Amino acid sequence: MIERTHRRLLDRVRRFTGVTGFVLVLAGVACGLATFAILTGMTPITPNADNTFLLMLLNGAVLLVLALLILGQILFLLIERRNGTPGASLQLRLVSLFSVIAVVPAIVVAVFATVTLNRGLDAWFSQRTRAIVDSAVYVAETYVHDHGEAVRNDVAQIAADLSQHRELFDKEPNNFIRRVANHALLHGLPAIFIFDPAKQKDGKQEFIARVVARETFSFFPPNKTYLEQADKGELVVIQPGEGGNVVRGLIKLPNFGDAYLMVYRIINPSIQKQLRDAQEAKKEYDRLMSQRLGVQLTFGMMFALVGFILLLAAIWVGLWFSDKVVAPVVRLLDAARRVSGGELDAKVTVVEGPKDLQTLSNTFNLMTDHLKQQRDDLVAASDAIDARRRFTEAMLAGVSAGVIGIDPSGRISLVNRSGLTLLGRSENELIGEPAEVALEPFLPIFEQALTRPSGFAEGQVDIERKGESRSLFARVTTESSEDASHGHVLTFDDITDLVSAQRNSAWADIARRIAHEIKNPLTPIQLSAERLKRKYGGQIHTDKHVFDQCTDTIIRQVGDIGRMVDEFSSFARMPKAIPEPQELASIVREATVLQRVSSSDIDIELDVSHGEFVFPFDRRLITQAITNLVKNARESIETRLQNQPEPRGHIEVIAGVNDEHPFIRVTDNGIGLPRENRHRLAEPYMTTREKGTGLGLAIVKRIMEEHGGRLVLEDAPMADGIQGARVTLLFDKIAAHSSAAE
Repeated sequence: MIERTHRRLLDRVRRFTGVTGFVLVLAGVACGLATFAILTGMTPITPNADNTFLLMLLNGAVLLVLALLILGQILFLLIERRNGTPGASLQLRLVSLFSVIAVVPAIVVAVFATVTLNRGLDAWFSQRTRAIVDSAVYVAETYVHDHGEAVRNDVAQIAADLSQHRELFDKEPNNFIRRVANHALLHGLPAIFIFDPAKQKDGKQEFIARVVARETFSFFPPNKTYLEQADKGELVVIQPGEGGNVVRGLIKLPNFGDAYLMVYRIINPSIQKQLRDAQEAKKEYDRLMSQRLGVQLTFGMMFALVGFILLLAAIWVGLWFSDKVVAPVVRLLDAARRVSGGELDAKVTVVEGPKDLQTLSNTFNLMTDHLKQQRDDLVAASDAIDARRRFTEAMLAGVSAGVIGIDPSGRISLVNRSGLTLLGRSENELIGEPAEVALEPFLPIFEQALTRPSGFAEGQVDIERKGESRSLFARVTTESSEDASHGHVLTFDDITDLVSAQRNSAWADIARRIAHEIKNPLTPIQLSAERLKRKYGGQIHTDKHVFDQCTDTIIRQVGDIGRMVDEFSSFARMPKAIPEPQELASIVREATVLQRVSSSDIDIELDVSHGEFVFPFDRRLITQAITNLVKNARESIETRLQNQPEPRGHIEVIAGVNDEHPFIRVTDNGIGLPRENRHRLAEPYMTTREKGTGLGLAIVKRIMEEHGGRLVLEDAPMADGIQGARVTLLFDKIAAHSSAAE
């Protein structure tokens, strides 16, 4: 619900920013075009300082608002990308691409415009242009200056001449005026005025003498500055100006009091106009020259503003376009994410837009439909396979034989509980492991199965399990089809007890036959030897000691054979155990007391402090078992002492209970148990001693089987560099419960 509200809010923000951005982009483009038109003179608006400032202000405002809007959208995209929103990274890449595409032409145009402006200004303000302007002004000024010099000469000559004819002025004024007119004619002057500035009538200047070529020549009185200069004796040349198209010369006439002489010389009006134009152009040229840097900066800033507006407009268009393009992609990504999460019902809404995106959306929806159908089919097939697997596992779990499945790659894919128990391994140690490593003892049978057309082989395999050797009967079946092999199935069962029972049964039958066949002649042989010794022992005088030695040997050997026959008979006719509630500690004491007396050179330590409890067992058979174990321990120590006198022989007999299992443990520091064929030591006639019958441990094992217990053969802990044997009689705890019930 929160995610849906967030999406709606984002959609509203995007719609608002989209409309606002569109309006700003149009306004920016319009401002940019208007600025360009005004600056290039394409409109009646003059690009003066005020208009240029207004244009810059307007463009700057549009640029600022558009930049803030775009910056907000970009920051929004960055936040979405950081939050892992689908499509944000793609949209940022598209915007970056649009920005690059827009900025490169903008930079090119800016550089081109700057270079063009600089080249145009350089052309306007080049040395050649400057020389032309200066030359035009110089020519015009020279022309005027030449007229001024001519006026200077004329004024000097006329003033000198008139000063010499001061008397003529006083006596013959008309002749004086005529002389002035002659000077005007001689020097080509259109007008000559002799006046006293102080003599005026009705606000008009009165003249001492006035000669004009045309009445149109008006008198323009000189200003005070010119008069002061003339008073100082200077000859003043007044350039064209308020006096019209004439150059005036002014001088104070000597000998005439405060009278001044002013002459006019006409200059060409067009030359004067050209002079004014040239001077104005020069002033404008100098003004523009001083404002060149400002013009460049102004135009540069305007170009930059317009360029930035166009760039931001392009970026906004990129944002708008990327949003239009990315929106369907985002919907696809969202749907793909939901599909990856297992929601195969996810669909993509097909909206109006590019046909390719519509096709992609339809294809995606079709794909999800197929995936959902395939998943449903797979789930149904998986359920069926799972049901078959559970049935197979349940069936295999109830099978006592071990079953191991091997895939075509040679790795273990299946093993039942019985297989794990028989191999003494865990499921993690076997599943996925190569069969040639995990099932190395079975490799010969696998090789036979591979070489046989039937793909079947069987045989007996001996393995080590928890320090014990076990015999397994294994069968290998190859799973195959017409195309290729699909793997193997290994089944095996523990036949150790069966083999042992078969051996025991066979040996028991042999023992009965041997006991029957040997025991019959033993008594007559022994009696005959004893009778020979009694009857003829006193009659033989030659080699009597030989006779006695032979008869004693016969009697002794017959006795040994008789004892062996008794052991055969005991093994062959093992009586059935008759358990009765008795104390274990007392039986252990009685069974070891005689062994202590007969073995004074061996220490026998007895610990029955934890064995003083009652439970049912056969007293005679358990006593026989303890006697056999102590006897074996003593013989093992005696064998070791023959080669290694130290340390002293030591036998420890312990009786107690462990986890409700009563036990009797005999530990010695003799030669220890052999590692090879250790599991066969309890089989009949299996012995490692020269004079052993191999029936002692076999009888003990049968006694423990009669009591529902077992015989455990182990290595004793290392002590003084000696590792002897430790043999344990472990009773079933059911017997202990029976004891408690009693």
